[in-house]
Amino acid sequence: MIKVIIFDADGVLIHSDRRFSVALAEEHGVSAERTLPFFSGPFQDCLVGKADLKESISPYLSDWGWGKGVDALLDLWFQLEHNADEELVQYIQELRHQDILCLLATNNEKYRFKYMLDKMGFANSFDKTYASAHLGHKKPDHDFFLKILNELDDVKKNEILFFDDDAENVKSAKDFCIHAELYTSFESFKEKIKKYIA
Repeated sequence: MIKVIIFDADGVLIHSDRRFSVALAEEHGVSAERTLPFFSGPFQDCLVGKADLKESISPYLSDWGWGKGVDALLDLWFQLEHNADEELVQYIQELRHQDILCLLATNNEKYRFKYMLDKMGFANSFDKTYASAHLGHKKPDHDFFLKILNELDDVKKNEILFFDDDAENVKSAKDFCIHAELYTSFESFKEKIKKYIA
C-alpha cells in the first residue's frame, strides 16, 4: 500500500518553454559557452548547500555583460521558469485528501526553492518539501532519498512512490528499493498511478 508519493519539480510540476540559459543567450546575448563554466562549476555547490548562489554568481556578471545586479538576474531566472502544471497540482490535492502524504523533492538551490514555495504556492500544495540544498545531497545520490526516508515516521520503503522525468533518478530510486516511475505527461502519470492506488 502506498502511503507517500514524492514528486520532482522541474519536468514534472514545472514545465518551462525555455531554460534560463537559453533565454540569456537569445534575449541578452549571453551565450551558453559563457554561462556553462558557472553552471557546471560553482552552481553545483549551490545545489547541495555548500555555496550561496548570489555570492557564487556575482563574479560572473561583468563577463556576461549583465549590469542590472544579482537580484534582477535571479528574478528573470525564476519568473522565466514559473510555469506550474496546475492540473497535476490539483490532482495532488485529491491524493492528499485520500490521506496519501505528498512530498516535493527537487534538485535546487535555496533561493529558487524558496521562490517555488512562496511564489508558486508549493508550500501549501505539499505535506513536506525538500531541496537538495537543504539535504546536502542531490538526486540520483541514494543519500538524497535516505535523508527524506529518515524524516518519515513509520513508513517503509515499499510504501513510497517516486515520480521524476529523469531516467537516472528513477533508476536510483528503484535501486534504493522504493517504487519509481518515469514522468512523461499528466495523462501517462494518471495511468501509471493506477497500478499503486485504487
